[in-house]
Amino acid sequence: MEPVTGEDGVLRCLWAGGPGPMRDYHDREWGVPVRGEAAYLERLTLEAFQSGLSWSTILAKRPAFRTAFHDFDAEAIAAFTEEDHARLMTDVGIVRNRLKISATITNARATVALREAEGLEALILSHAPTGPLDHTATTSPESVALSKALKKRGFVFVGPTTMYALMQAIGLFDPHLPGCFRHGK
Repeated sequence: MEPVTGEDGVLRCLWAGGPGPMRDYHDREWGVPVRGEAAYLERLTLEAFQSGLSWSTILAKRPAFRTAFHDFDAEAIAAFTEEDHARLMTDVGIVRNRLKISATITNARATVALREAEGLEALILSHAPTGPLDHTATTSPESVALSKALKKRGFVFVGPTTMYALMQAIGLFDPHLPGCFRHGK
């Protein structure tokens, strides 16, 4: 797999060649480490909502997701009631998927419970890949292990492919293709 040259003359990963929000996300955020429970819960949630959809759809709705889910404050989401769930199902700003909304509430509750142990951030970081990367892969032994560890702790919508995408997004490894201007940064 080779990077592509954008109209601005910059080499980027294949999916980020053209101008717009996807390229902005690639250039500024994808593969950049995040810090704090809310940042990890946000990325975990957005990756789950992305399943079956395009990432550009999720990016376009990200501000509404942040509002709907109280900037991904785990305690606030964990306290959601059936009325909150019903309200979210009518929120046109987000993806209105009953199972994914329920998963977000479940995962927030699991995040709060995980504070008694290592915490969400530490658990995810403990599964960082250490070996060479295959840029054509959609899972790794580490994403499989992370998926199992999260499921064991009550998380849902955290399959190995979703966890691999999470690992890429939060910079647990450098996801950028060799030759991309972001590779190695």
